[in-house]
Amino acid sequence: MSDTFFSGSITALITPMNRDGSLDFVSFEKFADWQIREGTSALCAVGTTGESPTLSHTEHHAVVERAIKVAAGRVPVIAGAGSNSTAEATDLAIHAQKAGAAAVLVVAPYYNKPTQEGLYRHFMTIADAISIPVILYNIPGRSIVDISVETMARLARHANIIGVKDATANLLRPLQLRQALDRPFNQLSGEDGTAVAFLASGGDGCISVTSNIAPALCANVQSAWKEGRVQDAMAIQDRLLPLHDAMFCESNPAPAKYAASLLGLAGETCRLPLAPLTEPSREKVRAALVATGLLD
Repeated sequence: MSDTFFSGSITALITPMNRDGSLDFVSFEKFADWQIREGTSALCAVGTTGESPTLSHTEHHAVVERAIKVAAGRVPVIAGAGSNSTAEATDLAIHAQKAGAAAVLVVAPYYNKPTQEGLYRHFMTIADAISIPVILYNIPGRSIVDISVETMARLARHANIIGVKDATANLLRPLQLRQALDRPFNQLSGEDGTAVAFLASGGDGCISVTSNIAPALCANVQSAWKEGRVQDAMAIQDRLLPLHDAMFCESNPAPAKYAASLLGLAGETCRLPLAPLTEPSREKVRAALVATGLLD
């Protein structure tokens, strides 16, 4: 595996906010440090879970810079640099490189519905503008468009485009991508519920929402698999399943932030248009924390 590849449990960090919606950097720094101490192998800042669509550019830059400061070289930081504007995504990627990020995570442009050629040109433009690795983020459920295996194979010819966060939940995709490529490609799951199955299909790790709440358990799933303790990995994954489900009972990251508030890690505030969790969802999140052994 290339030295630029990422593996293990990578947390797609929430961005803690005060009740007035301003960024809570005190909680963010404590939270990021706790993640590292719990065994998280890399931090992914200002992705979807970090509420990137509602952060200003100044706030986005600040969160990336704080994550890099807290990590202090202990683990790499992957900076979210996605937008449905190629120019904006390129600017975010350039800032991430200047700030010291190890890589950027670039989501397929949402709302615009580009063709495969448009997707290809979008990612190539960003990759040409920087020298740090680019990880493609394929999440058709949010972006509407699906980066095809053929398009990824074209993109993988670029030296900077080194991998994908796959949130399709299609376990054929990592197999198909391996068949289509003539060089190693870093495949990271974007679906907590299929993290072990993704590893069995040749994946390298998971960029996780659940690891915001259970970083040690998520890290243990990955390390058990890597060490050949398959049954242990499956047992921990079974334990985590109620929490995986609860984290998406409403739009991410509202459930994760509510869970974090129950554990005293950060406040539950999200920015509109994300609303506070409904009472039934609150009960589901609380029950999942209890079932997982994280809350009495």
